[in-house]
This record gives sequence, C-alpha cells and structure tokens, in this order.
Amino acid sequence: MPPRRRPQFTQESIDQQLQQIHLLDQASSSENLEQLGPIIKQIHANRQQDMYLRTLQALIESKDTEIESICGDNYQEFISSVSTLFSIKSYTTNLREKITTLDSSVSQVGKSLVEKKKALLSTKKTAANLDEAIDGLQACLRVLDVVNRVGEMVKEGKYWSALRSLEDIESMPPTSLSTTPLFQHLLSSLPSLRGQIKDAVTASMKQWLLDIRNVSAQIGQLALDAMDLRTRRWRSRRDKDPMLKTSRVGSAVEAITYEKTEYNVLDNEQLKVDFKPLYECIHIYTALDSLDEIRRSYQADRKAQSDLIIPEPLPLTSLSSITQEIVGYFIIETHVLNTTGSFRSEREVEDLWDALISRLSNAVADALRNEKDPDTYLKVKESLLGSVMTLESYSYSTGSIQSLILRLFEKYVSILETKFGKRFESIVAQDDFQPMYVEKASEKDDVLQTVWLTREQREQLEQSTAPMNLPWSQGFYLSCQDIRSFVQNFYQFIEGVSQHHRNIDDLLSKSLDTILADYISEAVGKRAQSTNNLSQLAQIVTNLEHFEVACSELERSLTNIRSSQRGGTIRIMAAGSFSMTRTKSLARVTEAMSSKLDDFFGLSEYDWTPKAREDVPSMYLYELVNWLTTVVDSLALGDAQKEEACRGAVDYISSCFMDFLTGRDIPMMNENGIANLLMDIDFLDEELKRSGHPHSAAFTELRSTMSVVMSDAVNAYLVASIRQTSYPAVRPKRLQALLEKLARYGLECRDAPSRERGEKRKKEAEAVGRLFPGENR
Repeated sequence: MPPRRRPQFTQESIDQQLQQIHLLDQASSSENLEQLGPIIKQIHANRQQDMYLRTLQALIESKDTEIESICGDNYQEFISSVSTLFSIKSYTTNLREKITTLDSSVSQVGKSLVEKKKALLSTKKTAANLDEAIDGLQACLRVLDVVNRVGEMVKEGKYWSALRSLEDIESMPPTSLSTTPLFQHLLSSLPSLRGQIKDAVTASMKQWLLDIRNVSAQIGQLALDAMDLRTRRWRSRRDKDPMLKTSRVGSAVEAITYEKTEYNVLDNEQLKVDFKPLYECIHIYTALDSLDEIRRSYQADRKAQSDLIIPEPLPLTSLSSITQEIVGYFIIETHVLNTTGSFRSEREVEDLWDALISRLSNAVADALRNEKDPDTYLKVKESLLGSVMTLESYSYSTGSIQSLILRLFEKYVSILETKFGKRFESIVAQDDFQPMYVEKASEKDDVLQTVWLTREQREQLEQSTAPMNLPWSQGFYLSCQDIRSFVQNFYQFIEGVSQHHRNIDDLLSKSLDTILADYISEAVGKRAQSTNNLSQLAQIVTNLEHFEVACSELERSLTNIRSSQRGGTIRIMAAGSFSMTRTKSLARVTEAMSSKLDDFFGLSEYDWTPKAREDVPSMYLYELVNWLTTVVDSLALGDAQKEEACRGAVDYISSCFMDFLTGRDIPMMNENGIANLLMDIDFLDEELKRSGHPHSAAFTELRSTMSVVMSDAVNAYLVASIRQTSYPAVRPKRLQALLEKLARYGLECRDAPSRERGEKRKKEAEAVGRLFPGENR
C-alpha cells in the first residue's frame, strides 16, 4: 500500500480555516474558538506544527502588508486597524499560547487515546477472532451433530434420512469451516459413513431374507388353503351345471366365473409380510449407484435359500410342507418382481423356478424309485397338484411339474395293474365257479349295478324275482367290482391334472386290456385247464361270455364318460382274449366229456371179426347216450354252447369210431363188424335226434366210408366224377386203411372165398392209395 501524502497548508487554506472559526470574519462578532480543536488535532496528527506556524506567520505578514496598504490609504482606518491588529496580535499571542498549551494537552491526550485505540483495536480483533472461533465451533457442532444423528438414524433404521444427511453435509455452501482440517476430515469420512449405511441396510435385508424364509411355508399353506377353497367352490358349481363339467380350476371359464374374494396371502389377519427392508435396501443401493451389486447378492441369496428347500434324500412324509415352502417362495418372488421395477427380471425368477422344479422332479423320482404303494403316489400327486394349481394362478409355467405328474401317473398305473392283477388272480383262484346265489332283491340290484350287461340281459334279470341263481359266479361279480375300483383309482389320480386326453385314454385302454387279458382271462384259462369238473368248466365258459359282453359295455360306458369330458374313445381289445379262452374252455368241456366217453368206449368190447351180424346195438351205447344227453342238458351254458359241447362230444365219438375203422389198434376186421358198428352209429344218431341234439353231420364221413365198402362201390369211388358227387366226405387214406384191414382178415381166412375177397380188398386198397399218394389221412 503506497504511503499517504501529507496535506500541504497554504495561506488560502489557513485563511479559509480562520474564517470558519470567525477569526477573520469582520461580520462575525464572536470567536468560535471551539473549532480550533479539530484543526489543532489534525495539525498534531500530521505533525505539521512548524509548517503550519510558518504558514500562519506568512499569513500574518501578508495581512500586515495588507494592513499597511490599507493604512496608507486611510490613516485613521489604519490607526484603527493597527489597534485592531494589536488586539489581534494580542489575541494571536494568546492564541499561540493557547495553541501551544492545547497542542501539549492534545499531545498528551492523543497519546493516551492512541494507546487506548490500539488496545481497543486489539480487543476488537480478539473479540472478532473469538466470534469467528465461536461461529466455527458452532458450525462444527452442527456438522458433528448431523454426523452423530447419522449414526443414530442408522441404528433406528432410518437409512434414507441418514443418507440424505450425508448429502446435505457434502452439499453445504462454502464457509470458513469448509477450509478447516476438521471439515476436510469429515468429508473424507463420508464414503465410510455411506459404507456403514450400506452395510446396515444390507444386514437389514439379510435379516428380512431369513425372516421370509421362515414364513415361506406359512405363506404357501395359506395360498394352498385358498386354492383348495376355490377348488371346492368350483367343484360344487360344476356339479350343479353340466355345461361346466369339462372345465377345471384355472380354465378360462372358471377364471371368468370365479368370484374373487379380497384375500391377500401376504397381508391378512394371520400373516403380514413387510417388504420395507427390501424396498429400503433397493432405494439406498439405487441412490448409491450400486443396484447391480444388491441385485446379484439378492439372486445369490435366494438361490441359496432355494437349494435348502429340498433335502437330500427327500422324505415323502415332508413333501407337503416342502411344496408349501416352494409355493410361498415363488409367491414372494412374484410380489418382488411386480413391485420393484427393474430390480428383478423375469429371467432371473425363471432360472430359480427351473432349477428348483428340476431338483424337485429328481428328488421325487428318487424317493419313489422303489415305492410300490399306489396310495403313496396319490399323496404325492395331491401335494404336487395343489402347488401346480396355485402357482398357475401366479402365471408360472407348470409344464415340467405336469410332466412329472404324468410320469408318476404311468408308474402309478403300472403299480395299480400289479396290485389289482394279484387281486384278480386271487379272485379267480378262490372262485368255486358255481352260479351266484342272491337271496334278496336288494342284493340282486346291487349286483346288477356292479356288473356290465347288455340291455336285454339286464331287463331280463330285473324281471326275475329273488331268491335266484345268477348266470355268473361270484368271481365275475367280484372282478367287475374290482374293475370299477381300478377305473376309479385310475381317474382319482388324474383328477384335476391338465393332461392330453388321448394319452390318458390310450393308457387306460392298455391298462384295462392288461388286467382283463393277462390277469383275468389267463387266470380263468389256467383254472379251466386244471379242472375236469364239467359244471365248473361250463360256469367258466359262461363267465367268459359275460366277460366278453362286459368288455364291450365297459368300453361304451367309459367312452360316454370321456366324451362328456372331451376325451377320446376307449378301445378295449381284451374281448378277443376272452373269446380265445372261452374257445379253449369249451374245448376243455369237450376234453372232459371225451375223457368220460373213453370210459364208455373202454366197456364197448367190440368183436371186429364176428361170424354174423348183431340185431341190436351195443349195450354200452344206452348208458353213453343217457349220460351224454343228461350232461349236456345240465350244463350251465346257453343253448348254442350246449350244442357246441354236444357237437364236440359227438365229433369225439365219431373220431373214436373212425379210429376203430382206420386206426392201428385194430389190425383187422370183417364186413360183419363194420355192419355192427354202422348199426351202433345209426342208433346213436337216432337217440340224439330224439333227445333234441341232432348232429348227424358228425357221422357223415363214417357212413360214407363204410357205405363204399359195404356196397362194394370201391370201383365207382375210383371214378373221379362219382367220387366227387357221391363220396365227397370219404378220405382216400382212411378208406385205404379200412380196405387193408378187410384184406388182412380175408387173407388170413382158410376158405377160398374169403381169401379171394381178401385179395380183392388188397387190390382195391392199392388202387385207392394210388389216387392221392401224398394225402394224409
């Protein structure tokens, strides 16, 4: 700063000052000596006393000169002026003395004043420094109070307020405090404080994650209970309206007609889930520009929690609680996804869903690997189905769980087949194959509601009165009962499952065919092969007939049910197996009858080379005919089956007679023996006709073969045209064998005619053998 220039005193300036104090003002009659103080003070302050006095002396001299000039012009005035000047001089002298005295006094006072002023300035500076220090301290206290409150707010969970406080500190306008080391230290500690807030809000969210994991099962249970209530309501409504039978819970029709109730599984009287810690954490991390960090951390934590839901190995007894936890887990995920904007993505939730459902599928499959109880599969299905229906309402893709349920269903059906197969085998093994007896009309009605019959059969039986014998045995009734139970169990599993009807229908058709053909039909066939009791065999045949009818009626009934549910057509192919088993069983009837017929033929005692012909048929035939007609009439079979059994017996009799004629057991015979046999055949044929069982066709070949020999028409038989028209039933090999037996008898006779006849028969046999050399008998 440049030095201050001292003011210069001129005569004009002194003249003006004197005039101001009225010392030179002639118009003024008073002297204003008080104004000398400031002038003297200024002179003293500027230390220009000498200069001022010199200038004043010069002014006095100037005034003296001026006075002399004036006096020269006017002496009187001069004299007066001199007097005045003397007065002035006297005054001036006095003034000088006063000025000197005043200067001395002012010097003393000024020096004291300067010292006091210096002390005052020092004091003011100290006071200003104190004020500045106080202001700084107060500012520091305010900042420190904010910092302290940040810690308290963190402890109180007011994370956003704490973060805003730090921002307020950082955005404070520049002050004297801004340059202090304390403030700089506070600024440098702000990242650490933000880290503390982040750690605190993260810990709060971690605790929240633990809390929601503990309540996930309860959330799932509430959701499943709500879905169960919704299902029961819809089922009740569906039962009242046939148009809704094909619609399941969650379908478009059900969703439209569903009367929603204001029930929130996350906020209700039983449970309230507070998402504030998560929202606060997301808000804080967003403000700190670290949202990706908390997003990755949240995904990892939820992944770890999902890994803990399913234990290894999975105990099936806890599957219900596990599915509840899974449902609760993904309900929370849905809520977070819908309420946190871009914090969660659908892809992240889908990844958790796919991984958890994959582990669940594998765990359930492993747990059921050696399970043979179908009820266990039903319980597993119910647990899974409830979660499927619930999570479908939250827009989760449940196709993988549906596929798991269908795989379990296939295994369930296989186990069900084995279980019911053993029951059917037991039923067949314990069946007495006697007509089922019902004593009361109510019992008859219960049976008729269980078995499958044609409309005509049902009407006919409904018109009959109890007590009565039903046309089937107890085994058929019990089998129908168990078939209905099997179908019920079959559909019990698939109830409520979203499935492809055609696949279900095909599986049901295959299962029913397996049960009916492999277990029932095969077991009945084994029973038929192991018994010789004709009444049991007849009942077996009757049962098999009803099983054939039951197959078609069951197919029609199930198809009607599935058509009402938009299903496909049920095809049951087991009727063919029952038909084959029935044919074999009828053959067993014939075999049993044939076994008894063998006993009769064992009593025949034919003489195949008699000397004369008999007049009456063989005695054993009377008993044979009586037994045969009695047995046939007593068989518990339809007329067609009775006639088929009778035909089989007659065919067997015919084959035995043919074996007599052409078999190797009888080496030779003569015409009389053939005539006797022909008479027996005629008798048997007539008796069968008389008893109402005509089967003459069974003896056609016998009669034709014997007629060729007895009428000596071998040469005519050798003619093709005659053979085809008159003897189409005669087989050359059998005729040849008969001729050889006649030839053998004739050649062994001693009389010439017989021997000639034997030679003739031999040549005829050779001629017949040449007709068809490769033909079998």
